[in-house]
Amino acid sequence: MMSEWSPVATVYDPLKAGSIDGTDVEPHDKAVWRAMMARYKPNKGVTGDPHLTLFVARLNPQTSEDKLQEVFSKFGDIRRVRLVRDIVTGFSKCYAFIEYKEERSVKRAWRDANKLVVDQYELFVDFEQERTLQGWIPRRLGGGQGGKKESGQLRFGGRDRPFRKPINLTSMMPQNRSADRWDASSAREERQRDQEQDREHGRWRERKSDWDRGNDRGYYKEKRDLKHHRDRSRERDSNRKEDRRHRDSYKDRE
Repeated sequence: MMSEWSPVATVYDPLKAGSIDGTDVEPHDKAVWRAMMARYKPNKGVTGDPHLTLFVARLNPQTSEDKLQEVFSKFGDIRRVRLVRDIVTGFSKCYAFIEYKEERSVKRAWRDANKLVVDQYELFVDFEQERTLQGWIPRRLGGGQGGKKESGQLRFGGRDRPFRKPINLTSMMPQNRSADRWDASSAREERQRDQEQDREHGRWRERKSDWDRGNDRGYYKEKRDLKHHRDRSRERDSNRKEDRRHRDSYKDRE
């Protein structure tokens, strides 16, 4: 598997595109489910050579075909510029396709035009994938590549967000040891850590019990002292009242 790893997708798989390293076995968002269930076929009405066509995205809504022609003609002769617009409003959808006449022009523009600032917007440039990448599913159906973090639907395997290399656990094994011995030693160390944690937890519970018992003894002792203090106070008050009555009776006799 590691020998077949590639940072960019050679075949589009919605499940893998939704995974940061292409190893997911279950979709992590509903859009991946939609992409997996979709039966998409490239638009047959699109003309031109897909291998000579660039996809340009993140355009300024005010950027026109003439502006794109001016900027991208620096990399070679252009055959056609197609700025995608809304069929109802006619407003730009902020992406376009540019077809060149020569392959070297496409490669040069792919290399140098990416992250180029046009009309104060940083462009994203990549090869067309709808007709060149097998299994392609567009963004509107839950597929695509890249995406914004805010959407929570990032897609990987493209130029914007390539796959990360999966972690190879066998490469982490100590040298001159078999996998079985390594796994056994790891399991043994983990058991030892668990046992030590259990012992520490037991000691902590014992200390807590002692502390609680000590607190209980102190609590009840404080209650007894308080009761004894109240009893003595009542006794003193009673004695004072008795003395006062004796004095009053003595004065009356006089």
